[in-house]
Amino acid sequence: MHVPAVAEPSSALKPWRSKDILWLVLPAALGVVVGVTWWLLAPGGLNLISGNPDLANAANPDSWLPRDLLLAALMLLAGCLTGVMLDGKLQGEGSGRRLGFALVGGALGALIAWLVGLLAAQLLGPAPDPALGPGYGFTLRSYAVLVLWPAATAFITFVLALFGVMSKKPVK
Repeated sequence: MHVPAVAEPSSALKPWRSKDILWLVLPAALGVVVGVTWWLLAPGGLNLISGNPDLANAANPDSWLPRDLLLAALMLLAGCLTGVMLDGKLQGEGSGRRLGFALVGGALGALIAWLVGLLAAQLLGPAPDPALGPGYGFTLRSYAVLVLWPAATAFITFVLALFGVMSKKPVK
């Protein structure tokens, strides 16, 4: 009598582990911190870095570039931090899923940081002059800044993985 073999379930169908989901949630939560920090430090916000009263006015076009550059620096810092924390977690099963969650979490964190910064400006900052229009308040001029967080995460992950591969000794 012939008994058919039972197929083993695929390992790709294993449920997501809660530790992997943290790579999505933690960068998104860090976005709140980055957004508040952006408003506190940026020209046109609370302006704690420059202290220049001319740059404290969000409608001043001279404050637009430094404001965007500050958010870009914060995004790069957060992305590098995420990539360094991810190092060592990219071996074994589920490594691609963790990297994917970290990249999506970085994109969510960037979006949340931008929106929290705008919300902080509305709640804590002076009211914008309606005669100038909506583009003259505390805003982001270069939306490409929002891509820097996941891009920095991917770049740091690549560099650390490359150094890890280059430092392994060949098997004799």
